[in-house]
Amino acid sequence: MADRVSASIFIGGSLSASAYAELAALISDEGLSTEWDGEAFAPEHRAVGRPLNLYAHEVAWGRFGELESWCVERLVPFARWSGGYSGQWGPERVVHQGDGTLTSYATTEDDIVVIPQEVLETLGSFEATLAHFAAVDFTVPPLVVEGDLPQFGISTESTLDAEGLPHVE
Repeated sequence: MADRVSASIFIGGSLSASAYAELAALISDEGLSTEWDGEAFAPEHRAVGRPLNLYAHEVAWGRFGELESWCVERLVPFARWSGGYSGQWGPERVVHQGDGTLTSYATTEDDIVVIPQEVLETLGSFEATLAHFAAVDFTVPPLVVEGDLPQFGISTESTLDAEGLPHVE
């Protein structure tokens, strides 16, 4: 049986309508909702012009495996927080800036970023420490779906969203 904790994920980027349908099915499979203890996610729950913020309790290993893999494969940015499981792992925030790389940062149970001593020693300078905090504070862009583009003043023929990220078909 898997160890389970609370977790949240914020997803952004630019998707075609068919890619959003795939994403919505994965979200449904994960049992996520747009608020803690809320009703199950439905595609119409997305707030246009904002990142898609999703939450769940009892998440196996604190990860949304298939959903996160789908996002990484398609370069869709996200940030995930998960609580710790005593004696197994600590709380963390994982950031994917849409570049295919996942970076994990230690946090508290309240999602406050902390820097363990060994990481601080490797960073070596105050400037590097500030850069570390800046990287973890990645702002997930709005989740823009094909039909939303005119509302943001972008041509539907565009391959970029308002943040300059690739459009996912």
